[in-house]
Amino acid sequence: MSGAGDLSASLILRRGALARVGLERIALVEAVAELGSISAAAKRLDLSYKGAWDAVQALNNLFDAPLIAAGAGGRSGGGAQVTSRGHAVMRAFRDMEREVGAALARLEAGLASEVGEDLFWSLGLRTSARNALRGTIVALTPSGVTVEVRLAIGGGVEIASVITRRSAEELELAVGRPAVALIKSSFVRLAVELPTGAGGNVLMGQVLDREDGEAASEVVVGLAEGKTLVATVASAVAANLAPGVSVHALIAPSDVILAVD
Repeated sequence: MSGAGDLSASLILRRGALARVGLERIALVEAVAELGSISAAAKRLDLSYKGAWDAVQALNNLFDAPLIAAGAGGRSGGGAQVTSRGHAVMRAFRDMEREVGAALARLEAGLASEVGEDLFWSLGLRTSARNALRGTIVALTPSGVTVEVRLAIGGGVEIASVITRRSAEELELAVGRPAVALIKSSFVRLAVELPTGAGGNVLMGQVLDREDGEAASEVVVGLAEGKTLVATVASAVAANLAPGVSVHALIAPSDVILAVD
């Protein structure tokens, strides 16, 4: 059922960054801070290790600096620490939760009667795109009816997106404005050797993890400053992508969707 409890669990944190942070993800960060381990935190919260690992990656991608730093060993049992940025986010979330909770309770009845319960669903909207990378717009290059938007995600890494000029205007895009790049994992191609004439987005990274299925594999690639990229590739391609292997991630700019607040 929609309501103040649902909305408060999807508070928006702003401090030069945009990120929707669910209450369950804050609980995960708090558990890691206390236990010093992602696996231990997952057990406490009754999560699978993969679910907790995915949540950590999503949080690190959405903020300007990692919230959790995994130590040596990673999924095999290495420790993890909540960074200073992570502690700041935890404090900010809990402070906002206390301040906003009472106001939401008072407003809930009136808002729901005027605009319907869809309001709460919309404010907590999630996306099926496997990759959501926060960055800052550093360039806008018009070309006919389209615009190339370059988004800096940290560590000197940039992602280009090509959208229509009308979309850019409706989103009120501008250099210096934060935005989130949404990329389906199936749109990410991985190659150990850079193909001749490769264009578009070419991101260097290192394979962090691989989960194999019958026909396809999910590969997690580490980028700069704690950011990660997930690719879904054919099993035959994934066979050469063991953890630790350096790879090129290739993404067409037209496959990058931009979202703003």
